[in-house]
Amino acid sequence: MVPRQPLLAQPQTTTAYLGLGSNLGDRAALIAEALARLEAEGVRVRARAPLYETDPVTAEPQPLYLNGAARVETTLAADELLALCLAIERVLGRARPPGAASPAPRPIDLDLLLFGDAVIARPTLILPHPRLLERPFVRIPLADVAARGLRHPVTGEPLDRAAPDPGVRAL
Repeated sequence: MVPRQPLLAQPQTTTAYLGLGSNLGDRAALIAEALARLEAEGVRVRARAPLYETDPVTAEPQPLYLNGAARVETTLAADELLALCLAIERVLGRARPPGAASPAPRPIDLDLLLFGDAVIARPTLILPHPRLLERPFVRIPLADVAARGLRHPVTGEPLDRAAPDPGVRAL
């Protein structure tokens, strides 16, 4: 009789949602490259929103943004997925000033919006993304890729639909 080998535990897969944006350089190519780099690192992109041209949310003049969203599956922990997103931003030319978030123009912006139904409040990671509900340029593309019935883990607000907004224009 052959001794039984213990089954290897399969890593847990989590569905996460990412916000994507760019307002410098070849915006669409940078977003596509960011998604390709995520996939190259084992993050499976299951759905991609169409790109939207959006107005910057700053008082200073800036180029228009392209924004989108992606539904991904990953075996990474939330902190690891965030670290990967930040590393991809750096490789693609984003420089983040130390301290608070900067409204400066950027070649790429990858935001971790949701990680399963996790609610996390740490200095380095807040989930769901704290401004998710107030930003049409995030809500509209998120609704395009949201699984049916997706709800905000804190408020319960439906995320699989979003009201149109004149500042968010389909390409």
